Amino acid sequence: MSDPESSDELPPKGCKVSVHYTGTLVDGTKFDSSRDRNEPFKFDLGKGSVIKAWDIGVATMKKGERAILTCALEYAYGKAGSPPTIPPDATLKFDVEVIDWEGEDLSPNQDGAIERLQMTPGEGFSTPNDGSLVEVHLEGKYEGKVFEDRDVTFTLGEGSDSNIIPGVEKALEKFKKNETSQLKIKPKYAFGNTGSAEYGIPPNATVEYVVKLKNFEKAKESWSMDTEEKVEQSKLYKEKGTNYFKAGKLELAVKMYKKIQTFLEGEKDESNPEIGSLLLASHLNVALCELKQKDYFGAKTAASSALQIDPRNEKALFRRGQALLGLGEPDAAARDFQACLDVDPTNSAARAQLAACTKTLKEQLQKEKRIYANMFDKFAKMDTQREEYEKKKLPNVMSSVGEWGQEDREREPSEFEKENPDILLLNGTGEFKDM
Repeated sequence: MSDPESSDELPPKGCKVSVHYTGTLVDGTKFDSSRDRNEPFKFDLGKGSVIKAWDIGVATMKKGERAILTCALEYAYGKAGSPPTIPPDATLKFDVEVIDWEGEDLSPNQDGAIERLQMTPGEGFSTPNDGSLVEVHLEGKYEGKVFEDRDVTFTLGEGSDSNIIPGVEKALEKFKKNETSQLKIKPKYAFGNTGSAEYGIPPNATVEYVVKLKNFEKAKESWSMDTEEKVEQSKLYKEKGTNYFKAGKLELAVKMYKKIQTFLEGEKDESNPEIGSLLLASHLNVALCELKQKDYFGAKTAASSALQIDPRNEKALFRRGQALLGLGEPDAAARDFQACLDVDPTNSAARAQLAACTKTLKEQLQKEKRIYANMFDKFAKMDTQREEYEKKKLPNVMSSVGEWGQEDREREPSEFEKENPDILLLNGTGEFKDM
């Protein structure tokens, strides 16, 4: 990004500005100073987190600039003041120095992974929502070199189908029409740990974009639709999901199928059987996609949801069985494959999977037997060694038990006594120690 120190760049609305300041009343009485604390003050510019005079005045200052802001009461603390330091109806003076600023954090976890510096403010108050059709211009840079420069129209939430990185999509949810902003996007919302061979981006690279939202058509929210509209929209999502599935874009397919659930979960209309049918299909298709991505837990969850709708659904039983087998639960998987055969005894795939479960269970049993056999052999060997040790050592010790003279009392302990100090006590009487 450009350096404000070497340009006329001003801090944009929404950025986090770092300043030093000293505040005084018109008579020179000081009431506050960040300089006295030797700690700069940071605030979000233009968000109403400070008095109006600061939002207005600081927005006109360059990095490194120092100015006196004289703030009338209506731009400061008003008629009430801010007791006990600021009296009512007070005009204030602030000696303010702009130290630096950083972009507005748009990342979901507020970890600085998506940073926005606004170049041109947008119009109005409306912003795109998930499903909006957006028309944008993108210019992507890595280490100052442009790697993409294009106009593109796509559906927000399905940007990966148009090679839009997640960070740009996330940021666009905060854009207004005709807004242009600089974005600094860290790897997890850019090209990740694989990079992009197409664009020449290495793994774990932070990239920069200049994005203009030229136009957008906001998607209709589900809460504003009646049941019939929700059903029709769900059919469109199902069709989209199937197209993405066929194209191998499984993450997008899952997203489309799950949107059906968002629209229709909780809708009860016995006169409209399409609701149950669409929900069942969405869960079954999510399970299939998750199996292909080897997300066995996700597949199990989706298949179980399908079985709540139709407890004897053959596909749901089969897919949950596959998920359980992938999770290393052949016993539970076998029950699902058997239930699948109970529904359709001619299902050869289920029969083959049941046989695979039986084989796995037998192998597990044999492995457990070998483990226990080795364990028992080890214990038996230890017992034999202990018996041989006792036979070899104990008679030599017992032969010395009886009447002990001074010589015996002063002798060094035997090797057995050293190795087993808690077994007996040589106390001059030959008596064993009470344990």
